[in-house]
Amino acid sequence: MDFTFTEEQQAVAEAAAAVLTGVAPDGVPSPALVPGAVAEDIDRALWRRLADADLLSLPVPTEQGGAGLGPIALCLLLREAGQVLARVPLLETGAAALTLRTYGGRAQGKLQRLLPAIGRGELVVTVAASGRTGHDAAERAVSARPERDHWVLDGVQTAVPWARSADRVLLPARTAAGRTVLVLLAPGRPGVVLADQVSTNGEPYAELSLDSVRVDRADVITADGAWPWLRSLLICGTCALALGVGLAAARMTGAYTSTREQFGFPLATFQAVAVQAADRYIDLQAMEATLWQAAWRIESGADGPLPAAADLAVAKIWAAEGVRRVVQTAQHLHGGFGADTEYALHRYHAWAKQLELSLGPAAAHEEALGDLLAAHPLA
Repeated sequence: MDFTFTEEQQAVAEAAAAVLTGVAPDGVPSPALVPGAVAEDIDRALWRRLADADLLSLPVPTEQGGAGLGPIALCLLLREAGQVLARVPLLETGAAALTLRTYGGRAQGKLQRLLPAIGRGELVVTVAASGRTGHDAAERAVSARPERDHWVLDGVQTAVPWARSADRVLLPARTAAGRTVLVLLAPGRPGVVLADQVSTNGEPYAELSLDSVRVDRADVITADGAWPWLRSLLICGTCALALGVGLAAARMTGAYTSTREQFGFPLATFQAVAVQAADRYIDLQAMEATLWQAAWRIESGADGPLPAAADLAVAKIWAAEGVRRVVQTAQHLHGGFGADTEYALHRYHAWAKQLELSLGPAAAHEEALGDLLAAHPLA
């Protein structure tokens, strides 16, 4: 593959960095210092700036006023957002918009007509993809059955990000025939109950309970491949956020060890410190390379010796392990200062742990990768 970004993709990264300049987690309380979520709502002012900079319209087709870009551009935006811990549902809204654009065809023309509103920042969409408990398959948590001109939904999805702030929730559901459909649901519909939850990084989540919830057929995507596509986008996007968090934590550590002195010398000049920093640099380089490999496979649909699931597994392994190691080393090299809950590094540690948990244990992905290698032996 070619790791060179197009001019449009480079422009996305530059625009995102410009909009997010000045956004910092320092003004947000640490989860350790508040009894509930660190904030009740998304950062609406930042959401408006992102919309005004046309960054929310990246997935919107050009004929509808957007940029018509794909997963790589979304991941570039998320990498920048992760560096400042942006309190906005960029991952969920972006992944949902790309899915509506790709699979909301003529049969779901109503869904595609929502894309301009998403691009203008007027419609916030989140995704319910954690399943009933967070450990089971998300597509099995909700059942869907057709009934005349409606679908009827029953089930529970846990850990839905920004559920109370979102105008729509995109979620997978399983039919009696064993097929998975995607449903775009308004949280305020009769039969929908939200129970507040708080994530590891202190952001507001919710458990979404559905009791005979009726939705229009036009709000259901039945196309094959829609759920795997959405799930792949969420994986890549989470890896991009992890990369951003890791880059920022490493940058903070470099600045601190360059100015903090022991025995009359900066910490960065000590060999033990330099070796640890070098190891974390390798982690970040591997996180970045495997992320772009996976994003490229999804966007291009290119064939390879292994399915795209193998690239996603490798990206998840490096992101989950890498971001954990980076923030742990950052806290270690900061000494006692790294454990100060009023210092920004504490927020990066909380985000890193949340992203690691979202990606799942690296050992499970290594096992899945081994199964893929066994099923597709390389010549």
